[in-house]
Amino acid sequence: MKTNSSHTFGRRSLLAVGVLAATAGAGLAWWRLTPKTARSQEIEAFWSSRFEQPSGAELDLKALRGQPLLVNFWATWCPPCVEELPMLDAFSLEHAGKGFQVLALAIDQPSSVRRFLERQPLSFPVGLAGLGGMDLVRSLGNSQGGLPFSVFFNADGGIYRQKLGQLTPQDLRDWVRHPA
Repeated sequence: MKTNSSHTFGRRSLLAVGVLAATAGAGLAWWRLTPKTARSQEIEAFWSSRFEQPSGAELDLKALRGQPLLVNFWATWCPPCVEELPMLDAFSLEHAGKGFQVLALAIDQPSSVRRFLERQPLSFPVGLAGLGGMDLVRSLGNSQGGLPFSVFFNADGGIYRQKLGQLTPQDLRDWVRHPA
């Protein structure tokens, strides 16, 4: 017959194993979902990229270098992506005169992006990266390829920060406070 002390020891042991497993799982998830550091040649390849815009014009990223730039990778089928776009649009309008730029690169079908922008126009440039844009996402540190994914560039063209997941107003405030 088990005593109360052995029953309590068994419960505590089981609880300790559960806590340890949960901590290990959370650590593994954090490690897998944390954007990795992009190599300098991948960053330079980004700056030499060109994208078609929904209007048909070409967007040369070299023209955006020299001022802080937030690049937001998104898709019309991604609810958190669509949800953060109005906040990014408001930020862009508020900070454009202060040297901060915003660019959205759509990982989507061009026709879907054009239809979306007819309903919800944006004040900042949008590039059509298409499904091939996932290679660019991965080269900039998002090994999982999840969306939304944002990369904050300094004025010198280097990466200040990357974020996998929906942006918050605090993310934008932190970027503005960071010396470019």
